[in-house]
Amino acid sequence: MALGEFELIARYFTGDRFAYQPGAGVVLGVGDDCAILRVPDGEDLLVSIDTLVAGVHFPARLDPAHIAHRALAVNLSDLAAMGARPLWFTLALTLPAIDEHWLAAFADALAVLAQRFGIALVGGDTTSGPLSITIQVHGAAPAGSALRRSGARPADEVWVSGTPGLAALGLRHVLAGSRDTVAARTFLRPEPRIALGSALRGVASAAIDVSDGLLADAAHIAERSRVALVIEPRQLPLAPELAALAGRDDALSLALGGGDDYELCFTAAPGRAPAIETIAAGLGVACTRIGRVEAGEGARCTGFVPRRAGYRHFADD
Repeated sequence: MALGEFELIARYFTGDRFAYQPGAGVVLGVGDDCAILRVPDGEDLLVSIDTLVAGVHFPARLDPAHIAHRALAVNLSDLAAMGARPLWFTLALTLPAIDEHWLAAFADALAVLAQRFGIALVGGDTTSGPLSITIQVHGAAPAGSALRRSGARPADEVWVSGTPGLAALGLRHVLAGSRDTVAARTFLRPEPRIALGSALRGVASAAIDVSDGLLADAAHIAERSRVALVIEPRQLPLAPELAALAGRDDALSLALGGGDDYELCFTAAPGRAPAIETIAAGLGVACTRIGRVEAGEGARCTGFVPRRAGYRHFADD
């Protein structure tokens, strides 16, 4: 007997792997027309949604475990950018056909990451069509404390976590058939900076996650804050794999415009530097000052223009 929609959900997306943790605030989860959820007292609810489409956001033949990890991780990264604690997520899964081996690997990887960050699957939908995954995440932060893009001020410093550009290099490796390099693993298994985002509440003045490219996403902070962000290329933390590229222009272009990093770009007053360095050391996450905030508009890199300033849907499709 062919596996139907409801059997698919029951077999792969319920059970012990997706069991709700005590205190998760789930009154009613998967199985009804709606989930019933209880927001913690004294906290704001933060909600974000992303769709990943085969051939646009990931290679169509990518392993299902990597697809699942990326799909949830990139949504968790949005919560990290605003300093939120993950609570719940929903999943809409569009499949060209039911492949139980694919589904098992996808569900296993999804459950592993969900359990790691304590986020509960509370509903969703399945349908047939070209492969795509839509995840909506819900998180919470103490009322009024969430990080925003709109708080940067002239004289603030610009920071970034990790090593931007490494994931873009990793995509090159994956497309060339290599998935065992450091760069390839960075692309395949992005690390949402949930702990860093939470620690930066009250420290950073503005923040965003780097998904479309460092320069492009810095420009979003600039726009919302009505300031200019200036990045110094000599201060960019280039991973050894990037630094080893034949052309420095190529390395800088990947670091500034490559995308898929899911690191945090944030601004903070100069006096906050010791606190940021303490947070970074405590979490084992590198955070580097890469520029400054000025009066003006937009984001730019001094003395260098990358070949690509970042990804834009529809314009670059």
